Amino acid sequence: MTEIRFYHLQTRTQDQTLPVLLSKAYEQGKRIIVKMRNKQEVTALDKQLWVFNPNSFLPHGSAGTTKEKEASLQPIWLTDIDENPNNADVLMVGHGVSSEMYDDFSLCCKIFDGHDSEAVAQAREDWQTYKDRDFEVTYWQQDERGGWSKR
Repeated sequence: MTEIRFYHLQTRTQDQTLPVLLSKAYEQGKRIIVKMRNKQEVTALDKQLWVFNPNSFLPHGSAGTTKEKEASLQPIWLTDIDENPNNADVLMVGHGVSSEMYDDFSLCCKIFDGHDSEAVAQAREDWQTYKDRDFEVTYWQQDERGGWSKR
């Protein structure tokens, strides 16, 4: 059964948070898809993953930077469409992004901005939708230091 985690951003931005979540999943040996709203966000995240931590590197690729035949080799795949070319078991979706592929992953992480009332309302609606579809849903709230607590 797919677990869907809702990550409620309160003190840090998606740009600050996503690389940390990706690092944790990668360190656990997970293969990950990150779906963003558009190609510009994919390009921005690609650039950010090269510089976010000078002491580490997150191997990743995207359609704009990786040859199609090499997509399957990437532990992290950045995209703006529903796809899974690297046989990932984790899907992370950014602000305002949805997917029709939640059933294809063991874990899906939905990130939303707690300072955006529309994003909060959408997260509440999504929560109920996923509960009704019998997904295991969990809620994670960011604390003042950027850490997470399960609620």
